[in-house]
Amino acid sequence: MLIKTVKDVSVKGKKVFARVDFNVPLNENGEIIADVKIKAALPTIRYLLAEGASVILASHLGRPKGKIDEKLRLTPVAERLRELCGAEVIKADEVVGPQVEQLAANLQPGQILLLENVRFHPGEKANDPQLAKAYAQLAELFVSDAFGTAHRAHASNVGVAAFLPAVAGFLMEKEITALSRSLHNPQKPVVAIVGGSKITDKINVLNNFLTFADAILLGGGMANTFLRAKGYKMGKSLLEPDQVGQAKEIMEKAQVCGVNLCLPVDLTVATDLHDEKGAENVPAGAVPQDKMALDIGEKTRAVFAEQIKAAKTIVWNGPLGVFEVSAFAQGTIAVAKAVAAGDAFSIIGGGDVVAAVEQAGVSEQISHLSTGGGATLEFWEGKELPGIAVLQDKQGGKYANTIDCG
Repeated sequence: MLIKTVKDVSVKGKKVFARVDFNVPLNENGEIIADVKIKAALPTIRYLLAEGASVILASHLGRPKGKIDEKLRLTPVAERLRELCGAEVIKADEVVGPQVEQLAANLQPGQILLLENVRFHPGEKANDPQLAKAYAQLAELFVSDAFGTAHRAHASNVGVAAFLPAVAGFLMEKEITALSRSLHNPQKPVVAIVGGSKITDKINVLNNFLTFADAILLGGGMANTFLRAKGYKMGKSLLEPDQVGQAKEIMEKAQVCGVNLCLPVDLTVATDLHDEKGAENVPAGAVPQDKMALDIGEKTRAVFAEQIKAAKTIVWNGPLGVFEVSAFAQGTIAVAKAVAAGDAFSIIGGGDVVAAVEQAGVSEQISHLSTGGGATLEFWEGKELPGIAVLQDKQGGKYANTIDCG
């Protein structure tokens, strides 16, 4: 059963409401720092324009909490979009209302109308059906291309699908195809790399990885809790004492499932995040009382690299150290290079790890860099994502991400 995409419907002469993810980082002056998310939506936008559609784009930016925040208007996004796609981009000053309705009615094929930040409206996150209906009345087709919001049921990515035929854009299709391949039909052996600070954020994904991975490599602050569960003294390291029991359960489950759960054998430690010059490498069980683990150590990097070298499928979420500090980003970067050096089908999800592969200069060697953070994680947990569940399949029914899309 395959998901229906923009290529499976006629868009010529139609007004298309497309949900995109233009949640780009801004500096203090309101200027765009990185336009990766805008570029990721261009294939779908260009296709719709080339096929004779007039395109109404909706996106959020930041967390305005249902109120107008002048610093979070989409004006700089509209300017950057004009530069990138070369088409006429009309920027609305409102999310919905008479002005938006008039602009949409006057929109011609080949033109783009960008609505104001949808999260300025209190009904957006509440998935207000009246707001969703207002969106739908602007167009004849809904195209979903914001995978990063697929785990949220909001008016512009889920509610609108109750009133319009809903199909996937190229970015959404690419994400679903790649993630489904890793989850439903991975080539063995499968190596999962899991980092980040807390076990509580990753319990569900760890348990799901145990059902199909051959090895799980753990790093970051969450690995400290596993090391404590093994009886190691961790000094001042960040860990979750209340999750030690959970860590033990996961380790026991890994043994039952025959999964090689790899913990760090050594660590890079320092007195604090600012003590880069005092950083040293110590065995995992010998963290000094006045120091904290801030990265996986040199031997661990080598051990992880050997596991990665043997893999045919690699999935990775979460940094393996305090990536924001150069001295403690080396483990993450070394593992990124190891992943890139192999011939495995590799998927990386999460902003910090994506930044790591870009910093390491190996992003082109990664099979798929996911644009989703929480959405990618929940997909790997095996959850049905509401933003995907509303899309049509090619047989005319509703698609579910629990179904392999081939």
